[in-house]
Amino acid sequence: MRTSIVKNIENPTQFKRQLLIWAQQFREVVFMDSNDYPQHYSSYDCILAIDAFVSLKTDYHNAFEDLKQYQQITKDWLFGYLSYDLKNDIEVLHSNNFDGLNFPDLFFFQPKKIFLLKGNELEIQYLNMCDDEVEEDFEEIIAQVSVPSVQNPKMEIKQRIPKENYLEKVSKILEHIHHGDIYEANFCMEFFVENATINPLEKFQKLNEISKSPLAVFLKNNKQFLLSASPERYLKKVGEQIISQPIKGTAKRFIDPIDDEISKSKLVLDLKERAENIMIADLVRNDLSRTAQKGSVKVEELCGIYSFEQVHQMISTVTSKLDSQYSVIDVIKTTFPMGSMTGTPKISAMKIIEELEETKRGLYSGAVGYFTPNGDFDFNVVIRSVLYNQENRYVSFSVGSAITSQSIPENEYEECLLKAKAMREVLS
Repeated sequence: MRTSIVKNIENPTQFKRQLLIWAQQFREVVFMDSNDYPQHYSSYDCILAIDAFVSLKTDYHNAFEDLKQYQQITKDWLFGYLSYDLKNDIEVLHSNNFDGLNFPDLFFFQPKKIFLLKGNELEIQYLNMCDDEVEEDFEEIIAQVSVPSVQNPKMEIKQRIPKENYLEKVSKILEHIHHGDIYEANFCMEFFVENATINPLEKFQKLNEISKSPLAVFLKNNKQFLLSASPERYLKKVGEQIISQPIKGTAKRFIDPIDDEISKSKLVLDLKERAENIMIADLVRNDLSRTAQKGSVKVEELCGIYSFEQVHQMISTVTSKLDSQYSVIDVIKTTFPMGSMTGTPKISAMKIIEELEETKRGLYSGAVGYFTPNGDFDFNVVIRSVLYNQENRYVSFSVGSAITSQSIPENEYEECLLKAKAMREVLS
């Protein structure tokens, strides 16, 4: 079905840039970059999938069943995304908030052309219908030069929930917590730009340079774009092993190494941040147990500290072994949306989130990734990301934080601004 060719690449960093520039001519693009980050379980340094042979695009209704059939019939590489609002297919939930982006709830495609880079080795996989184009394409890729920077008109970034309203809403969540309705909720707010014209490639390159995150993604679906500098893995499957790496706990980075180390040490000892992380790790453990072999769910690492360009983060790693009676889509459906972006208990938290947030989350806090022909997969969590609808000229990015009984509304607001920093910098 596919022709596979392996090539040696002298300068992988330069080649990644050339690959992404060349990809812009295609209607469907997924480019994933690990930015050479030394993290667990990394399969590739970079992946590019382009040009749909067939695709699946749908709203939330019956979406997981449609995806299951598509994945089982195709038995090939599939790339795409799951939006947060697929929650409505799993539970009796709704998404009635404002949506300026209008992306489909679910989108996957079978690419004609795939590039898989690991170290200096590049594997090229083309569907047999177009395998005679490999050499010509490769010559085109290595001939690409950097795109000249364009001066964009100054954009006015607006905030959907003003500070005063944000503080009130967090206080309402705290009331729910004190009444015992929930223990934790991930509450988010949107920043947006109307009548915006941006160069998505240039903005992604800038965001990726600032953040250098391990699960960065450039996604294009015709006129709809995701520019993601996500540091968080939602779910990965390798053979029968399932891996989830929820992030909860954030601390600022400093230029001065001593200050930076102090900030990191404070995060290690921060009881509130640890409580957040442990609650979500426990939720993930419960979610994974629904499709796991008996006794196979393990917390490999609890509250590990990882440093990124912008922030220090607290990450836990939870693994399980998939019970053979369940399909790969069952694993996703029983754990979606991810606990780090919802709260605990999950359904109650999602209802409260929907009531208090003012924007439909859509692809934000969903997941982007791929399925391999043998049913393995890898998906990130869509955070630290800019979304752009070129057709209606709308740019959006959202940020959130976990509200627990120990939360101070003012501090949660400051954490949101810290997380928004890189996206603001890229857009302003």
